[in-house]
Amino acid sequence: MNIEELSGLPPGALEHFRSEGIEELYPPQAEAVDAGTTEGENLVAAVPTASGKTMIAALSMLSAIERGGKALYIVPLRALASEKREEFAAYESFGVDVGVTTGNYESTSDWLASKDIVVATSEKVDSLVRNGASWLSELTCVVSDEVHLIDDRNRGPTLEVTLAKLRRLNPDLQTVALSATVGNADEIAAWLDAELVDTDWRPIDLQMGVHYGNALNFDDGSTREVPVEGSEKQEAALVRDIVQEGGSSLVFVNSRRNAEAAARRLGQVTSRELTDGERDELAELADEIREDSDTETSTDLADCVERGSAFHHAGLSSTQRSLVEDAFRERLLKVISATPTLAAGVNTPARRVIVRDWRRFDPTAGGMAPLDVLEVHQMMGRAGRPGLDPYGEAVLLAKSHDESEELFDRYIWAEPEPVRSKLAAEPALRTHVLATIASGFARTREGLLEFLEATLYASQSTESGRLETVTDSVLDYLERNEFIERDRGDGSDDAGAFTTAADLADSGGRSEDLEATSLGHTVSRLYLDPMSAATIVHGLEDADDRPTALGLYQLVSRTPDMYELYLRSGEDEKFGELYYEREAELLGDRPSEFEEDRFEDWLAALKTGKLLEDWAEEEDEERITERYKIGPGDLRGKVDTAEWLLGAAESLAAEIDSEWTVAVREARARVEHGVGEELLELVSVRGVGRKRARDLYAVGIEEPADLRTADKSVVLGALKGEKTAENVLENAGREDPSMDGVEADASAAATGSGDHDNSTAETEATATTDDEENQSSLGDF
Repeated sequence: MNIEELSGLPPGALEHFRSEGIEELYPPQAEAVDAGTTEGENLVAAVPTASGKTMIAALSMLSAIERGGKALYIVPLRALASEKREEFAAYESFGVDVGVTTGNYESTSDWLASKDIVVATSEKVDSLVRNGASWLSELTCVVSDEVHLIDDRNRGPTLEVTLAKLRRLNPDLQTVALSATVGNADEIAAWLDAELVDTDWRPIDLQMGVHYGNALNFDDGSTREVPVEGSEKQEAALVRDIVQEGGSSLVFVNSRRNAEAAARRLGQVTSRELTDGERDELAELADEIREDSDTETSTDLADCVERGSAFHHAGLSSTQRSLVEDAFRERLLKVISATPTLAAGVNTPARRVIVRDWRRFDPTAGGMAPLDVLEVHQMMGRAGRPGLDPYGEAVLLAKSHDESEELFDRYIWAEPEPVRSKLAAEPALRTHVLATIASGFARTREGLLEFLEATLYASQSTESGRLETVTDSVLDYLERNEFIERDRGDGSDDAGAFTTAADLADSGGRSEDLEATSLGHTVSRLYLDPMSAATIVHGLEDADDRPTALGLYQLVSRTPDMYELYLRSGEDEKFGELYYEREAELLGDRPSEFEEDRFEDWLAALKTGKLLEDWAEEEDEERITERYKIGPGDLRGKVDTAEWLLGAAESLAAEIDSEWTVAVREARARVEHGVGEELLELVSVRGVGRKRARDLYAVGIEEPADLRTADKSVVLGALKGEKTAENVLENAGREDPSMDGVEADASAAATGSGDHDNSTAETEATATTDDEENQSSLGDF
């Protein structure tokens, strides 16, 4: 189908697509148009990676906008939200406004009301529904990217319930679901009342095969010689072969440690293939990575990057991940060894994808277990980029003939698994049942069950009464913890059917009325798991004395919303000693060592809490990441999560009239800025982070008022930079912040915080420029 045949798009859209080199639609895109996606029809598109799903979304959204509507594009990851925002921003050239929102779960983001396209994560959309964002009722088209992730135990239920709620809010809403090729796309289409485009068409050929011995054997029966030289590993031979051809390679492994080790080894291969110009560019990129974070992980990554190789996993900071992904897309980096997280949406195609590890540790299996077919196919789908690669190759590695045959049967010729709802798991229902009641989607037990009947789980369930049983168990839990009230009388109100969350129409039904308490409304608004809220509330109520920072950090680390550090071999003894040493500080019903599982959970939370205490006591980033064997991205993730949970704890403390609200607020501020209590006032000044605050404090400047009266030479000596000093003084409200003619006090310059963190929390954003006056906080990464 030629794009000239398209109609119903905003003026300028066709010209834009032509400027992008698009003259003909791919077959799946043409099939979507024929199915009515540009006319407001619901659609499920189950097509391979790089086969034009985004164009299907664009045609659906732009046609909805041309009809006077508004579109929402839901993504599973923040990184993908940023990528899509940049992609859709090009539509602003013909008058389409685009906005993105991913954080601040307490906000309704009213500024988005004027946007034509909104890009958001499913968690953010869920929070917008909970908080009653009025502009959601104006949506006429919603696109759900990577909808097969409904199968994910952690994020799937949120996406499933959010889609169900949006469809209830807007009965005429067009729903477009984009999926990988899955085993039951027809079931998803039936759930969404949608037309189905289900195809394995790709714009360039993808050959899938297994490397064994010295040959690549493909699914079409062809063979390609790739000899392994001497002691060389299979993946090294495959990378060498494709890089010499001018292509790039992705190598998927099963752990962070393996990703880093593989990148170091593969760097020996790629370094021999670099041009002088590439070496210079890679050296600059390596410097950027080193400047981002002063940790061993950053140093290791930079060393690999200089050789044309990189690793990619969740332990990297978002800045590091972006630098690596951009350099790989530009083919400056020749190979990335990655954990499977890289396969989850972000656009990083390579000519050859190597799935080195097809097993990974699964605690539920008690050992190594094979990956799902769908996950392996998602990795393999990264092979081949239209316009750059003449073909794509996806390769598994076998050590024997029998293993080669097993891999063909298990993955190459296998169909991906069907997508199954995970909503009936009690932790997922706990959160979504409370939100459904608090936001007014259901006011009775019958209305709640009616709403849940509109989910994928209900359409797939063959176990009669299972959903009802789990729902009743959840209602009991919520009532027991005073998040809801239940009236088991003969009331007949039921909110099973309505047009908006705020304007519900009653329908007949028997008995049990449901209403969220004030505490329940607060928990739902804060986007907390009710079990997290119960843990925090009970901990605060248990405290007889003012809680310490460690006590509060360990408390929030025990919640389901904090992914706590696990105990390594021998650490149970180390943290057991710390437990008894500081037991009086811990909040809640403390376990004895004879309650083995519970005791171990408390020790793991204590380890996580101690990490947060170390950060708040100004330990430097490198020491913390080394001590706890984590990456800089892990540290930042823990700090961000703790800051959010402590902010929520502050709201809960106020809700229950706890006398410890101030203690919680101070603990939150300390972990946010990574400082001792005495520096909290100084870090409130814009441009003053943990290192600068300590340097100022060391020369007697202890609060913002001191900055307005202190000798400028002392300030300059402590801050070591005229522009930095001027910015800080101006932000503190000094009338004349100029440093013209001021000489730094040498004694102040010598009294620095040499032992304190010089980390990215205020990355030599110390090298502040005229255009860069703000220091970044750790949470920015």
